[in-house]
Amino acid sequence: MAIKITDTFRHQGMRKKLCDELRAKGIVSTDVLQAINAIPRHMFMDKAFLEFAYQDKAFPIGAGQTISQPYTVAYQTQMLEIKRGEKVLEIGTGSGFQTCVLCKMGARVYSVERQRELYDYPPKLIEALGYSPKLFYGDGFKGEPMFAPYDKIIVTCGAPNIPKALIDQLKPGGRMIIPVGMDDQIMTLVVKDMDGKITSSEFEKFRFVPMLPDKS
Repeated sequence: MAIKITDTFRHQGMRKKLCDELRAKGIVSTDVLQAINAIPRHMFMDKAFLEFAYQDKAFPIGAGQTISQPYTVAYQTQMLEIKRGEKVLEIGTGSGFQTCVLCKMGARVYSVERQRELYDYPPKLIEALGYSPKLFYGDGFKGEPMFAPYDKIIVTCGAPNIPKALIDQLKPGGRMIIPVGMDDQIMTLVVKDMDGKITSSEFEKFRFVPMLPDKS
């Protein structure tokens, strides 16, 4: 059954207010704010929770996962410095909200999800919103080598370390943003220079659901 997108003036007003809040918290990228302002976040949640959809908070979506806090989405996306047409690998499709933000910014998105329950639903909603990323069911620790290398990589779950496979799949000159740690995570920016040299920088502390290995 086709998904009907409902986006009223009320929804749009709540989204604008959220973007004003994100700007006040330090999100300065116009492209990021415009993308978040364009994506109806309430469509990624049960309609009973409309009042929560535009609060700057994470929210449970099933399978022990959450739709990320809007500030977290904006922060990670801003750190990537995405340019239109770039190939972006996303580890953790989740609700599909972050995926749509990347698509709205003009990225060619390749997204990997390990949870079957989550993998099965987002494609319908993402398609209804007019986007067409390539979605994969698999182990995020392994990335998606078939379409590598990637200009940018974003990991939307807490990783115990920086997987070597993801570093290998990052294009020279590329950037990866990944939260690293067990209970709390340190947002870490990994940059590969044109000679393949890797440097990493640590930023704010966040809390993500854990990145899980393949079930097999």
